[in-house]
Amino acid sequence: MSKEEVVLLDFWASPFCGRVKIALAEKGVEYEHREEDVLGSKSELLLNSNPIHKKVPVLLHNGKPVCESTVIVNYIDEAWPSPPLLPTCPYERARARFWGDFIDKKIFEGGAKIWGSKGEALEVGKKDFIEILKQLEGTLGEKDFFCGDNFGFVDILLIPLTTWFYAYEKFGGFKVEDECPKFSVWVKRCMQRESVAKALPEPEKVYEAVVMLRKMNGIE
Repeated sequence: MSKEEVVLLDFWASPFCGRVKIALAEKGVEYEHREEDVLGSKSELLLNSNPIHKKVPVLLHNGKPVCESTVIVNYIDEAWPSPPLLPTCPYERARARFWGDFIDKKIFEGGAKIWGSKGEALEVGKKDFIEILKQLEGTLGEKDFFCGDNFGFVDILLIPLTTWFYAYEKFGGFKVEDECPKFSVWVKRCMQRESVAKALPEPEKVYEAVVMLRKMNGIE
C-alpha cells in the first residue's frame, strides 16, 4: 500500500482542531501538522483549501481538502474504517449524530456568551450554559462514554471543547464539577486516553488566550 499524504492545518487553541487530532490518533493515522496564524496572516494554503469559511481545521488527504471539524471526523471514520468511531447499529449512529449536532450548535456558542459578555448578559449566559451541560449529563447517564463502553464519535466532538471550560469558570464564577459532577468524571476519564491528552492544550493557556480575546473585543 502506498504511503498516504495527510496534512492538518491547525491552530493550537482550537477545540475543533483538537477533534481532528484525536480522531486521527484513534485511527493510528500519521499526519503532518501545520500551525496557522488564524488571528494574523492566514496561509495561502488555508485560504485556497477553505475559500468559503477561511477557517481551521482543514484536513488535506492526498491533496484533497476536507473542511469543518464534524465533517472531517466523519470523513476520517470512513477513510480509515478501523476502529470505528460510530456505533454499528443505525439507530445508535443516528443518536450519536443527533448529540453531535447538539454539541456543535450549543457548547462553543454558549461558552462565548460567558467569556464574551459581562454583567446581566454574563449571568444569563452562565445559567444557559450550565443547563446545556446538565442535558448532556442526562444523556450520558451511568455510561462510561456517550455511546456506551467505547470512546467514540460524540466523545471526540465534545472533549476538546472542555479545554475552554476553565476560562468559562473563571469569567462566570462557577465550577463545572459542582454543577455537573458526573460530566466532570467523564472529562477526567477521557483525559486519561493518550489520544486525548496529547492532542489538547492546557486549559490555563487557553484561558490566557481568551483574556487576550476579551481585550481585543473591548470587554473588560
